[in-house]
Amino acid sequence: MKSRWQEQGARKSKDDLLALRVYTSRLLGGDPALVLQGGGNTSVKLNITNLFGEPEEVLYVKGSGWDLAAIEKQGFAPVRLDLLKRMAGLDHLTDIEMVRNQRAAMTDPSAPNPSVEAILHAIIPFKFVDHTHADSVVAVSNTKNGEARIKEIYGRHVLIVPYVMPGFILARKVFEMTREIDWRRLEGMILLHHGVFTFSNDAKESYTRMIRLVTKAEEYLKKKKAAVHFAKAKINDDLPGLANIRQAVSRARNSAVIARWNPGNRQVAFANHPKARTIATRGPLTPDHVIRTKRIPAIIGQDPQKGVERFVKEYRQYFLRHATAGLKPLDPAPRWAVWPGYGTISFGTTLDETNIINDITEHTIDAILQAEKLGGWQALPEKDIFEIEYWELEQAKLNKSTGAPVFQGKIALVTGAASGIGRACAETLQAQGAVVAALDIDPAITKIFKQPEALGIICDVTKPRAIEKAVSATVRRFGGLDILISNAGTFPPSATIAQTDQSSWQKSLNINLNSHQILMKACIPYLELGVDPAVVIIASKNVPAPGPGAGAYSVAKAGLTQLARVAALELAAKNIRVNVVHPNQVFDTAIWTKKVLEARAKHYKMSVQEYKTSNLLKTEITSRDVANLAATMAGPVFGKTTGAQVPIDGGNERVI
Repeated sequence: MKSRWQEQGARKSKDDLLALRVYTSRLLGGDPALVLQGGGNTSVKLNITNLFGEPEEVLYVKGSGWDLAAIEKQGFAPVRLDLLKRMAGLDHLTDIEMVRNQRAAMTDPSAPNPSVEAILHAIIPFKFVDHTHADSVVAVSNTKNGEARIKEIYGRHVLIVPYVMPGFILARKVFEMTREIDWRRLEGMILLHHGVFTFSNDAKESYTRMIRLVTKAEEYLKKKKAAVHFAKAKINDDLPGLANIRQAVSRARNSAVIARWNPGNRQVAFANHPKARTIATRGPLTPDHVIRTKRIPAIIGQDPQKGVERFVKEYRQYFLRHATAGLKPLDPAPRWAVWPGYGTISFGTTLDETNIINDITEHTIDAILQAEKLGGWQALPEKDIFEIEYWELEQAKLNKSTGAPVFQGKIALVTGAASGIGRACAETLQAQGAVVAALDIDPAITKIFKQPEALGIICDVTKPRAIEKAVSATVRRFGGLDILISNAGTFPPSATIAQTDQSSWQKSLNINLNSHQILMKACIPYLELGVDPAVVIIASKNVPAPGPGAGAYSVAKAGLTQLARVAALELAAKNIRVNVVHPNQVFDTAIWTKKVLEARAKHYKMSVQEYKTSNLLKTEITSRDVANLAATMAGPVFGKTTGAQVPIDGGNERVI
């Protein structure tokens, strides 16, 4: 464990203790071996002058919802210190009462809720207090002789606190244990199965103590030859199996999830461990992880669906074993899975949630394997884990949760996505919660869609192998496929049938018709394993109302519409909906250059604006309008519709 303290960085904050608190908090939060995904908390005690000009001692403690890695001054909740200390002396206080009274004791009502450990921070008689969930310390603690090993490492230099629930119960426990203690002899506290506290009146010293205590645990693991090394893994590939697992988890959760498959060396070695089924299912690294990961992962066997079903059944039994009257069960779906031969999978309704779970499992795997080398991994009893998972504070958070975006957890693929209607479709689906694979032959697609939630893929949709690779990349990245917007197209130069050259005719057929059949064929096996799967075909007004000079385009789009109708008939049995959009005069697409637009308007003896609104409603149709309709057709509004053809043209007499 290396100290990241830099005198130059600290010097900027030397006259501002809250700024110094921010600096050292970020040092801790920036190291995932200390603080993982929003865990840990820090505080500083300051003397302020209140409204009446009176001195007042205030605890600035990390606020709920803030991550130490990026915390700012406003991320600390200011709470009157004397009130927190008095609360520690109470015999009993529910955590809901604790949160309410802590908030009432704040000097700034606009600040975030104080950490649930605020009372504990208050009773530690030092200006700076640091708390982490250091992997190495918890790994040592989570062994059969964990407490004895902790004593062996630290002797009398730390206070060892047996595991109790976080919040008021923990604060009260420490309050009772330290009534007669001389805090000055302690370098810190070890909370068994939980983490580490250090403290000092000097910010650097408190931080340095944390580094020193954690380093001792790391050195102990090294001395005991508990370090873990992973050989290069042979990566097996079973994308249909991945999509199958993801579908089963989505059903169990009653919500679409993203499935992040991790075939890394660590994950494959763990999944293939001869005792994987037993060591993976003893409990989490620290109890607070249960909120993210549930108590244990699903173990996937030869039949992926059965592996998930077994987890669901066992989770419901676990709930019944420990539930009290009036407690409502959470969804029984796993948050991660061990997949022998392949690695691990993390499941979340958002990409952020999925990545957080993946990070936690990486650290959990290391700790489990280290503890196994120390005599055996031993997490807390499941009753203690259950109490955290169904903690009244967590239940209160769930009750406040707002509605999710319509496509949250959904996985979409859009072709022709570098511009025009395709780009608008990809952006609209992403804005409504989906993760999106955006395909286009234009290399710019990788720069347009390079966010974590979007995968830009260069793809010639007329090449079957290129399509197969793009679809595989989508499933490998996100876990499956739910929505297909088949949009890629081209508009050949205007020509009569007699004037049309064969290459132009064939190019239109290849892009506007054949490529869609190739794409659909590649996607169907994964759409079958999707969540409420839907296909939306972007066709054209030229299908119901063709015009002269556009034979190559109109015929291909008519064939595409017929393909969609047949697909609707064939795929209904697989619960895949197929619908068609017929746009007209969408002028913000690549084919409508200024020169072409002016020429067409002149041909009809109109101004450009008159031409752009030459429909019954006298309105302009944009790519975004088409995208909004396509997204609606992929969503629940069209949940019971298939085989429909919907125009978006402002009203066209010939179509009507």
